[in-house]
Amino acid sequence: MPKLKILQDDQSYTFRSYFEMNVEPEEILADLGYTLLTTRLVLPMTDKALPWATELQQRLERSLSVVSLTSETARRETLVAPILLEVAIQSNAQLRIEYPLTVNNWLKGTLDYLLRTPQTLVVVEAKNDDLTRGFTQLAAELIALAQVQDVDILYGAVTIGDAWRFGKLDAVQKHIFQDIALFTVPDDLEQLLGILSGILGA
Repeated sequence: MPKLKILQDDQSYTFRSYFEMNVEPEEILADLGYTLLTTRLVLPMTDKALPWATELQQRLERSLSVVSLTSETARRETLVAPILLEVAIQSNAQLRIEYPLTVNNWLKGTLDYLLRTPQTLVVVEAKNDDLTRGFTQLAAELIALAQVQDVDILYGAVTIGDAWRFGKLDAVQKHIFQDIALFTVPDDLEQLLGILSGILGA
């Protein structure tokens, strides 16, 4: 029995479309030519001290005491953007917000955040309340970037603000790896910062 295609050749899909699909992620990614593997990733980690992490954690905790995180915008502005901005500054990386990307009719839209250094780049997709569907969208964005960047490995993360999950794309093997670990903010902030800095080569 032939496999049922999820993505239709005559249809157009944005990255947001993948978040909205009520379909198993493995089936969607198979149509994009990739397999999804859930495992414990060994993520890059900077070996440098992060003296700035303490001040950032204190700032985030102060914000959490006065801001209600009931919307995606609140989570992005209170937790996600301050973390990524500080990582970009400390890693001497370029930070792009709402970065437009069009590869074809199945892979187009905007990336919430794109961090870029000469060594590598990382995509962060911010979602209000659904890490699972958010990861499917992140995977589609990584696949799109892999088609326009000359790299074998790409990293990304999906976050709801106070929880982060990493993913890794292997363009040679055509695998997307989903980390089983979750990193919480503010408790795991220093580890999260170490990983983001490590991916960016800082």
